[in-house]
Amino acid sequence: MFKAQRGMYFEEFEVGLELETQGRTITEADIVAFAGVSGDFNPMHTNEVYASGTQFGQRVAHGLLGLAVASGLAYQMGFIEGTVLALTGVETKFRAPVLIGDTIRVLVKVTKLREMKAAGGGFVTCDIRVVNQEDKVTQKGEWTFLVASQPADEAQ
Repeated sequence: MFKAQRGMYFEEFEVGLELETQGRTITEADIVAFAGVSGDFNPMHTNEVYASGTQFGQRVAHGLLGLAVASGLAYQMGFIEGTVLALTGVETKFRAPVLIGDTIRVLVKVTKLREMKAAGGGFVTCDIRVVNQEDKVTQKGEWTFLVASQPADEAQ
């Protein structure tokens, strides 16, 4: 039988499960596109002359761009593909800048599970760390997903 969902069901998650995404290099085009989509044209991100006079000495990626890319990297892993019902919470601390040319990846660790039968699954809470090519934490926080339960006809 063809299985339409390829992600992990709530029952397949365990506290302590650790995952690591592939890396993705942040480009100038990413910053320009994000500024256009978000309307955030802060010169810290879009003006090289202005940014060269800041503590970073160059343009930095929007914090929310880093968060968006991290979300995409996590999704691309496939563990929530087709089984996530909702992203219900995001708490993020920005710890270091992401610069043009930095390659970021996401370290995911499941920290809490809470069954929600009435919602058709349960909450999966993960500790998230976005790190650059030097393993420096650029963002850290917690994401909570509502994940579907395994269908009764597929339960083992």
